[in-house]
Amino acid sequence: MRVRVAGAATAVAALALAVTACGGGEKPAAEAPGATAATSAPAKDKGNGKLVIWADPNRTKALKPFADEFGTANGVTVEVKEISKDNQQTFLTASQQGSGPDVMIGAHDWIGNLVQNGAIDTVNLTAEQKAAFSEIALKAVTYNGQIYGAPYAVENIALIRNTKLVPGAPTSMEVLIKAGKKLKDEGKVKEILCLPVTQKGDAFHVYPIFASGGGAMFGTTASGDPDPKQVLVGSEGSVAAFTKLKELGEKGEGALKTSLTNENSIPTFAGGKCAFLISGPWAMADVKKSGVSYDISPVPGFEGGKPATPFVGVQSFFLAAKGKSKALAQEFVANYVTNPDVAKALYDADPRPPALTAALEAVKATDPDAGKFMDAGKDGFPMPAIPEMAAIWEPFGIAEAAAVKGGDPEKAATAAQKAIDGSLKN
Repeated sequence: MRVRVAGAATAVAALALAVTACGGGEKPAAEAPGATAATSAPAKDKGNGKLVIWADPNRTKALKPFADEFGTANGVTVEVKEISKDNQQTFLTASQQGSGPDVMIGAHDWIGNLVQNGAIDTVNLTAEQKAAFSEIALKAVTYNGQIYGAPYAVENIALIRNTKLVPGAPTSMEVLIKAGKKLKDEGKVKEILCLPVTQKGDAFHVYPIFASGGGAMFGTTASGDPDPKQVLVGSEGSVAAFTKLKELGEKGEGALKTSLTNENSIPTFAGGKCAFLISGPWAMADVKKSGVSYDISPVPGFEGGKPATPFVGVQSFFLAAKGKSKALAQEFVANYVTNPDVAKALYDADPRPPALTAALEAVKATDPDAGKFMDAGKDGFPMPAIPEMAAIWEPFGIAEAAAVKGGDPEKAATAAQKAIDGSLKN
């Protein structure tokens, strides 16, 4: 599950944002399928004879057979170490102490902070390799015109619908709310919409609705990237968007509730107590296990509003700037994990659509849900990877929760803007 907190994982609506408008599964076989296709010529520079990779639990298991095969082919030892808490900060601290890995796996929105702290190097990809990735995946790992990661999975939220309760996809947020309220009035569901808000807010999940309501986090630079000098959380458009959230909230339609969280929103939908769930690929294991009839479609926007653009996150392999086997790490990241077999194994371990188009097509042949999530995010934007994004999460979340509870949207937006501006000046 993707849980967003201050500094964790949240387009830019064109990013005036734009930023107005940013899991478990089957284990790989004992031997890496098609491993020979992934193996390039053995690296000449063996570094210290060891390659250290840090990953989360699911990816650790998926990577192991490929890491072993790479080690055998290159005559080195490869260690895949499991890191399961505060991964970005753990990596940064270790990097500064000289005790970090050679390769780190993480979200693309870490990039700005990691570059600012000198923790990662650029990845050297050929034109052919770049062309093998989806456009949005490559864009996500590009920072200041340079590529800082090899993307392997793309994720965004979508609308997951109980088709037994609602056969057709709603064409607007208004249609969705009307259908959800009718089902609740008839006693068929307990919640109108399962979207995690929590007591602290959740910018990542609410962003498509906020963007459709006219909200923005940042303005844009001349090149179309989010502009940290233009924070728009307190803008007129954002106030209008927070007003929309209030109207959908606890003293309005009752569709958005702070009692709905990352822990209970998916089980509520899977239990048939809610017809609509706004979530990502990480929800599908529970949804499928429940036996609920479902379909996946884009999050609908407001009638006459802006597009409901979701944030798009990209999981990537990073090269540690202070790694002890940098040439070997470059070989592994640029020429080995860019292989579709590795991408497919990672998908099997944690089913999020592959960034490599060849791997995605292979996955879609057996799991059409992957393609539906990609379709739902095709107009989305890579989550801003600028360091300043860390200052947005908490104040935005507080403003969201306040509006949902029925507070004054303008006061909430103004307070968030003030907190963000103060944080960025320090």
